[in-house]
Amino acid sequence: MASYTDDELLEDSPFTRLVGERLRRIRQQKQWSLSDVEANSESEFKASVLGAYERGERAISVPRLERLARFYGITIEQLLPRESQSIDDGSGAGAVTKKLRIDVAKLSTMSGQQFEMLERFLRMIQVQRQDFNGKVITVRAHDTRAIAVMLDVPVDNVGDKLSELGLLFVPPAA
Repeated sequence: MASYTDDELLEDSPFTRLVGERLRRIRQQKQWSLSDVEANSESEFKASVLGAYERGERAISVPRLERLARFYGITIEQLLPRESQSIDDGSGAGAVTKKLRIDVAKLSTMSGQQFEMLERFLRMIQVQRQDFNGKVITVRAHDTRAIAVMLDVPVDNVGDKLSELGLLFVPPAA
């Protein structure tokens, strides 16, 4: 039986990537650069190391995750991926949920009852999540059902309908 180090075992871990994505989102919501975190933490969290965590190239230990949560002023649970996020391990064993990221800023420029209702619904979700970024919101599976009713489409077609309306957020190419 081969022996592996922790770094080798975690090298391609889908969960490590999800944690990294979450770390990046929280830092960006605080409008901090990697350098800001390094400077404000008095170099406890080096920009290069935090960047490696965020890219999923390096796994973060639980004690370090706890210190980062304290530094950000949030609970450790907020740094972990949400239950509704699926992990694609490449096995095809589980359904992978496609994230729907809605451009709330673009939605607010559209007129019509269904758009006004959708905008109010998404603003309510933002208040519940205390996510006041205001430009983009990622909807969860149970939210998609309500959106399907508002757009008068089957649940499986919500993403297609939002795309057709130009409401799916597409990040700018890096």
